[in-house]
Amino acid sequence: MRILISGASVAGPVLAYWLNRYGFAVTVVERAPALRKAGGHAIDLFRPAMDIIDKMGLIEPVQARKTGTEWLSFRAGTSAHLHELEVGRLMRVVSDRHVEIMRDDLGEILYDSTRHDVEYLFGDSIAAMDENADGIDVTFEQGPARRFDLVIGADGLHSNVRRLVFGAESRFSTWIGAYLAVMSIPNYLGLRDRMDGITGVNRMVGVYGGAHMDDARAVFLFRPAAELDYHHRDVDRQKELLRQQFAGLGWEVPRLLGEELDRASTFYFDSITQLRMDTWSRGRVSLVGDAGYCPGPAVGGSTSLAVVGAYVLAGELAEACGDHTRAFPAYEREIGDYVRRSRTFAVGAAKRLIPDTRLGLWGLVQGVRLINHVPTPIARALVGFGGGGLRLHDEITVKYYPQATAVKSAPAPDGERPPPPLPV
Repeated sequence: MRILISGASVAGPVLAYWLNRYGFAVTVVERAPALRKAGGHAIDLFRPAMDIIDKMGLIEPVQARKTGTEWLSFRAGTSAHLHELEVGRLMRVVSDRHVEIMRDDLGEILYDSTRHDVEYLFGDSIAAMDENADGIDVTFEQGPARRFDLVIGADGLHSNVRRLVFGAESRFSTWIGAYLAVMSIPNYLGLRDRMDGITGVNRMVGVYGGAHMDDARAVFLFRPAAELDYHHRDVDRQKELLRQQFAGLGWEVPRLLGEELDRASTFYFDSITQLRMDTWSRGRVSLVGDAGYCPGPAVGGSTSLAVVGAYVLAGELAEACGDHTRAFPAYEREIGDYVRRSRTFAVGAAKRLIPDTRLGLWGLVQGVRLINHVPTPIARALVGFGGGGLRLHDEITVKYYPQATAVKSAPAPDGERPPPPLPV
């Protein structure tokens, strides 16, 4: 059975790995001319995703490429006082198993684990699809047309597959009040194990390096009063808006918005939006990760959700012996609650990370102090991290799929439920 996946970032290669293990013939098409190796930005993998990465035999290379950030430090408002938070202590409150890694580093690890078994087509994209009872005829922008049994969109928030099958992104995207910008800069602050920054009402800036990075990243999060007017390809307009939103903020911000912004080697700017679709499958096409259910970049744990979603989709296709009419609905039922809870969590996280009042800013500082000085179990209870809070990702249960060779010889990792016993 031939399956085409659009997108070679995170969800695509994870899905390709498991589909290949289950015996499907997999092709991955990626618009970029080659695998991205610019580093990207830092992302988090929480326990369910880490368990899946472990099952793939990739825990050692992932751990070896972790950013190594051990401290968070920030100034609040106009105060010169530096608040510090030990990352390990924070993560023990949030998750029992976690790693922070640069997105492109994770993508490279996932690609290397699949490139010998999966066909990759770089520098191309799907131009059109014609579905009939027996399959999908796919027209590519560059290469010759080909026929597949199924097509999966793993091509991110601005998914081309979703647009072709479900319609314009505006029908499904909901702005949750914030914007994110990331740029690559020289590591002139000499940061290795620390993220340093400043936060104010409706805006925050952080700069971090990494154990395996020669440069650094500057991250901007802000909440304007209304949606901004810009085109997603107009970088000059995006930089202008960034300068407007952060005017007057101290610390290193004037330099970051001046010479560093002008010469940044990479620059990313986007609204923090959620995708809210009633279904992410239609006919022989389905969506996985941000393409189908992005809870909100930087605030919703979307990378962990994408890894889990890809694993579940592959498992359901294997259980249904490739019958998409059974597998796609089962996949949606299996991760539906996780998706909905991630959406709710992301809205709250955006407000906590970027307070919109001075009282909220004070509350952020007090939360840091609390985590610093009380035992982890008490911090979890007092800050309300259980029951749908910051421990959301550790609280979900992932279905156990025993079909793959990698799974047969090993028990279900913690957090996975084993298959029910066969009826007698």
